Amino acid sequence: MATGFGQDDFLGKGWSFPPTFIPALQAVEMTEKVEDIQRSLQILLSTRVGERIMQPKYGCNMDEMVFESLSTTTKTIIKDKIKTAILYFEPRIDVTAISMNTTNELEGEILIEIEYLVRATNSRFNFVFPYYVNEGTELNFLTIDKSANQ
Repeated sequence: MATGFGQDDFLGKGWSFPPTFIPALQAVEMTEKVEDIQRSLQILLSTRVGERIMQPKYGCNMDEMVFESLSTTTKTIIKDKIKTAILYFEPRIDVTAISMNTTNELEGEILIEIEYLVRATNSRFNFVFPYYVNEGTELNFLTIDKSANQ
């Protein structure tokens, strides 16, 4: 078994998110290579700026756009937020395209599709970020029986 530096080892290795502990090994589950980049993008796009104490500028503030109408302006703002966050906080990749699948827009879901290029290998990948409103989707509404009040 050869040990050494593999072709894509430079892509990194990090804790899984949320952190998962493996008691039998007394270790933390790790992600590496392209999976680590995918997890990093998931964390970056779902973090508010100021949420991390040690990195107060880290994040994307996507939650600010939840209740905005899905106009061309809003789509452009969302794409710009994503491009800027990736530019500053994910140096391993270059974004080649961002598109939005609005098929389920009326159900409160938009799929943001990010195509990117890993800088060191020139390998192309894509990442789909489900952006949706799920608060209040499982509310039980009380119905008033009018006959009971009479």
